[in-house]
Amino acid sequence: MAHILIIDDSPTEQAGMSQMLHKHGHICSFANTGEIGVAASKKVKPDLILMDVVMPETNGFQATRKITKDPETSHIPIIMVSTKSQATDRMWGMRQGASEYLTKPVTEEILLAAVNKMLSK
Repeated sequence: MAHILIIDDSPTEQAGMSQMLHKHGHICSFANTGEIGVAASKKVKPDLILMDVVMPETNGFQATRKITKDPETSHIPIIMVSTKSQATDRMWGMRQGASEYLTKPVTEEILLAAVNKMLSK
């Protein structure tokens, strides 16, 4: 069982991913903006972060960079989960410090495989 922080501005996406994760025993916390997510990563100290890209104000790329560059949170793996599906988006996400990049809509099988892979490291 892991504590996973879902940073996504869509309540529907938050609910869908958390439902998949709860079925497998994980606990979820939520943030609906990149800035709130950065603050929550410091406060909650999750085992893993699921990060949307397209959000108002601080986007997922910026939030990922802030989390991975901060010594307090740099150890937390981040999986980007976004509708942005271009190769350049994936490359840019990985350059910001993401450990994995998934494209929405994500299936339970794909999400859990990525989560399990990150948690086993």
